[in-house]
Amino acid sequence: MSLQNTSIKVTEFIIGGFDAVKVPMAVGVIILIVYVIGFLANVVNILFIVYDKKLHKPMYILICNLAIVDILYTSSASPTMVRTLIAGVNTISYVPCLIQMFAFNLGAFMEMFSLAVMAFDRLLAVSCPFHYLSYLTNARTLVLTFILWIAACGFVAFCPATVIHLTHCYSVLMYAFCDYPAIIRTTCSDPEYYFNTIATAVFVFILFTFSFICLSYFAIIFFVKVSSSSDKKKMGSTCLSHLIVVTCYYCPVFVRSILTRLGVVLSLQERNGLIIGSFLGPPLVNPFVYCLRTKEIKYKIFKLFTKT
Repeated sequence: MSLQNTSIKVTEFIIGGFDAVKVPMAVGVIILIVYVIGFLANVVNILFIVYDKKLHKPMYILICNLAIVDILYTSSASPTMVRTLIAGVNTISYVPCLIQMFAFNLGAFMEMFSLAVMAFDRLLAVSCPFHYLSYLTNARTLVLTFILWIAACGFVAFCPATVIHLTHCYSVLMYAFCDYPAIIRTTCSDPEYYFNTIATAVFVFILFTFSFICLSYFAIIFFVKVSSSSDKKKMGSTCLSHLIVVTCYYCPVFVRSILTRLGVVLSLQERNGLIIGSFLGPPLVNPFVYCLRTKEIKYKIFKLFTKT
């Protein structure tokens, strides 16, 4: 992209990522339906856990935290896309755009952190079942979660900090919402430095969290091998929900963030599709996975709908 010599004062951005969509209304309705279902499902999960004292345990606190992360993640961009596609309002003010970028990246980082901590939780539950509640108490779980939120906010603050002092030569965002690369492309600066910096940071966090999850499951497999058949079945059931959630999140992230850096070329529509799938898919899948595979939550839902 050639750089302009004349900068402009940007008070609002134009979202141009959906210009090539032939049926914007249909796409917008689909995104709206998925967003509403995922949002309500996560809210229900949170309410079940908060109001049932029997579920005030480390694992459910982490599930509740993941639901909060999912709500933030999907709510950061979905309303803007729905407004653009259905109402045809394709502008967003400068400050709300930066806030949206911060919220979206915070949700992405917290999703990785949350899944890594939940893998550690499963490892403790499998390797130290009799001392699990003494090692990972509710208080320690809450403190750990709070520390992760603070750390994620600190890391994500890099994005608006690098953008806010740059001058802009364009006002059109080529992506579907206020993503960091989209805003950087509107500046008068050479985007490669910023792209490489953020790509390196994202790669490190993806590699660290995913490696931690893999190592946790290697350790879990070791403990499963030396366990009885009944324990193996229980361990497998305990970990399957988390594995489904991890797969749902990391697959589009790997394609978008890693394979593209290795030379895989994606069109604008393909990239937008992967991004939208990465923050609409997990918040929709996660609450249903935990509702259907967690005995206590499934029992409460069954009891709620069969209560006369």
